[in-house]
Amino acid sequence: MTPDDPNDLRSLSRAVSDFMEVRDWAQYHAPKNVAAAIAIEAAELQQIYVWRELDDAAEDKRDEIEAEAADIAICLLNFCNRAGVDLGPAVLKKLSSADRKYPIERVRGRREKYDEYEEWDGER
Repeated sequence: MTPDDPNDLRSLSRAVSDFMEVRDWAQYHAPKNVAAAIAIEAAELQQIYVWRELDDAAEDKRDEIEAEAADIAICLLNFCNRAGVDLGPAVLKKLSSADRKYPIERVRGRREKYDEYEEWDGER
């Protein structure tokens, strides 16, 4: 089950798929269910940080943080496998869209959502 390259998204995706397949879990992993699992795992990560100061990296919980981050990634890759989403190209497509919505010269160091900025005549 070890991926060929743990830094390669497709290799990780195959490892997740293989893990689920040998356990015959696909029958339980409709995209709706796996999407819910992503949200649940993300909430478990958030729980680690509840009531901590904003700049607290929670280093005392490093193992738990890594485990929850891995759970989120596994669920996301499983969702993409089940829903037919090629995650690498989807991420690049989304970044391209975000680049148009948030041009560097307009948003650097700011936190507003794209539709909260005042009108802008800049060219992109």
